Amino acid sequence: MTTAAWKVAAVIGGVAIAAAMALVAWPHVRGARDVRDARSAQAVAQDEAGSIATPADVTLGAYLARAGNCEGCHTERGGRPYAGGRGISTPFGTVHSSNLTPDVTTGIGAWSQGDFWRALHHGQSKDGRLLYPAFPYPEYTLVTRQDADAILAFLRTQPAVTQANKAHQLRFPYNTQAALAAWRILFFKPGVFEPDAKQSAHWNRGAYLVRGLGHCQACHAPRNGLGATSGDVELSGGLIPMQGWYAPSLAASSEAGVADWPTQDVVDLLKTGKSARGSAMGPMAQVVWRSTQHLSQDDLHSMAVFLQQLPPQLPPQLRQTVAEPAPSSKADSSLLARGAIIYRDQCSACHGEQGQGAGRAYAPLAGNRSVTMASPANLVRVIVSGGFLPATAGNPRPFGMPPFGHTLSDADIAAVATFVRQAWGNSAAPVPVLAVMRGR
Repeated sequence: MTTAAWKVAAVIGGVAIAAAMALVAWPHVRGARDVRDARSAQAVAQDEAGSIATPADVTLGAYLARAGNCEGCHTERGGRPYAGGRGISTPFGTVHSSNLTPDVTTGIGAWSQGDFWRALHHGQSKDGRLLYPAFPYPEYTLVTRQDADAILAFLRTQPAVTQANKAHQLRFPYNTQAALAAWRILFFKPGVFEPDAKQSAHWNRGAYLVRGLGHCQACHAPRNGLGATSGDVELSGGLIPMQGWYAPSLAASSEAGVADWPTQDVVDLLKTGKSARGSAMGPMAQVVWRSTQHLSQDDLHSMAVFLQQLPPQLPPQLRQTVAEPAPSSKADSSLLARGAIIYRDQCSACHGEQGQGAGRAYAPLAGNRSVTMASPANLVRVIVSGGFLPATAGNPRPFGMPPFGHTLSDADIAAVATFVRQAWGNSAAPVPVLAVMRGR
């Protein structure tokens, strides 16, 4: 078959798939719209009955919006807070965040409390459209109605910004409501947070924050070919699509599990971005900067309690989300020698000749599980692009690592990464050049 024929066949196949999805999913799309259309003016008015927000509601809403890191996605770089427009890259194209300011025309100024709660709980817009799960409603569905109303009360106090929402740029058939409805049939079910009577109040509060507003599963879980979080183990780690960072398992001691940490160290990490046992870089640094550093000590303690009691998991030798070789024998001696020279010249001044680090300024590499995880993605990203902790009230002038991607070749980075993964008692698989190329 010629190339042209393949292209024609691919188009016909795509149309056929989309048509099949439409037949299956159209009743659900239509049903979602009918729910919205059937709501009478009286029902909308009842949403607002007795809903005059108090200063306490607004304060709570501001706090909860921080917990959910809403501003992080709904603010374009250099743009007005909550005015939307930020492009979120996905394997299926780009989704643009929406305007959450109280502008009546382009924002959510005309939304009722019920409309807003429906978006969080059902993933459905005011006009009945189904929302893309780049907006993490699979996690936000656990947010209580009271908390949703408080967040809306806070958003209504923000300056109204007239800024039309940007159209998503998704490939066919992912840009259709039928495809989205089919995805929801397979992977989404509205939920309610159910406290566990067998657990403490701290555990339940932590579970609510981690599973709901914190939407930690959105990053710390593998995703299948259709972009849905998968895996039988909660918070089991996964490669963050389009970013090249690996969100490590929060249930495995060899990755980012904290079961054996002092609880205060977990709190310190979430509050300041740094603790005696580790530090936050990459996407997690953004989470600390925009979100968790602003949470109360009590809530951070609750999150720590929940994370420490996650059922432990054995680290898999090979994750399907990260196609790297399983740990094997030592790397070739010539590769290790090359990596040792690069380390001596570029790294040892800060991290020490034996990878021991320097106090809390420069992280030790010997025994560092960020270095020895099965996936070398984060190590490669840090060498290529640098590693920077968040500037927080508790750590206002953090040390950072400069990038070496502009001075070291892919082969050099693979060599030095392999060296630090196999030196000073570390025992992890070599880093192939292909992994570095992907990390860039």
